[in-house]
Order: sequence, then C-alpha cells, then structure tokens
Amino acid sequence: MRDDIPELQNRIYNGDTKAFKELYDCYCAPLLQVALAIARHREMAEEIVADVFIAVWRHRKDLREITNLKWYLYAATRNIALNHLRKYAHHKTWHLDEASLPEYEINPEAQLISNEMMQHINLAINALPPQCRLIFKLVKEDGLKYREVADLLNISIKTVENQVGIALKKLASVRAFLLVSPPTINHQ
Repeated sequence: MRDDIPELQNRIYNGDTKAFKELYDCYCAPLLQVALAIARHREMAEEIVADVFIAVWRHRKDLREITNLKWYLYAATRNIALNHLRKYAHHKTWHLDEASLPEYEINPEAQLISNEMMQHINLAINALPPQCRLIFKLVKEDGLKYREVADLLNISIKTVENQVGIALKKLASVRAFLLVSPPTINHQ
C-alpha cells in the first residue's frame, strides 16, 4: 500500500484525475475482496467498488473532511455492499426459530437421514465466509444477543443482522434442496 495517501487525497480534492486513477489502482483489488466477501458475487462486488470510487469522485470536495481515506474506502465499500444486499434481496430470510421443520418418526432409518441432513447443514455453515460463520455461531449456537456480538466484534448491530441473514439464506437454500431431494439410504 502507498504511504502518500494524504497527498493523493489533496490532489483528488483539486480535481486531479491522474491522482484518482492512482488511488483506484492502489485500492481496487483490496476493496474488491471486501465487497466479494460480503456480496459473494463477483459482478455485484465489481459494481460495489465502482460505486465507491464514483462516490469519491463526485464528493471529492468533501475529501478534506476525511482524516483517514483508507479507512473511509473500506467502510464505504462495506456500507455500499450491505446496501446492495438489502436492495437486491429477493428472497425472504428464513429464521431457524420460525422454520417449520418436518417431524420425523424416531427410528434408525429416520435417525440416519436426520444425521445426513445435519452433515449437509454443517457443511453449509462451514462454507460461510469466516466473519459470517463466526457471527452466526455466536448468535445461533452460543445464544448471544445481536448487541453482545456487535460489542464483542466491534461491529454494528446492523452488520450482525445482515451477516445472520446471509447465513440463514444459505441454510434455507440447503434446507430447500434437502426437502426436494432428501438423502437416500441404500438397503443392501
């Protein structure tokens, strides 16, 4: 990373497009990684990063008010990504507490199917991005309140809500898949 960010910031404030391109070249890739971790879709992540840089250019006259441009870029990326998720979320979020899971007769075959379903669910949880997985486990497995998780991880409650929502959507898709094509038992 560059150590002349304040100089670039000042040049951008004065309308220097070359300085703006240098800032873009320096931060595009790391911001794309942040956006990708949140949005989980490359096309959307690229759009998010573009929106961040468009906002920086449009509001370049406000750059003197920003004391840490690097932090500002990361925070803007996170915020725009979360706004994109809210804006483009087309599916209802499933809450595990509200989900009506089918009841199974307790017999060895049903228990085996249930264990296989739990393996699929655990694989889906483990496939979540690290922060999303951590937040989900703190809330759903450890029983912490959203405020407690936010304080513990030094993030906003909204971030906790969004990360739990992302996790629940992924688990809902696994649940839907399992209900359509449930695990089978080979009787040999």
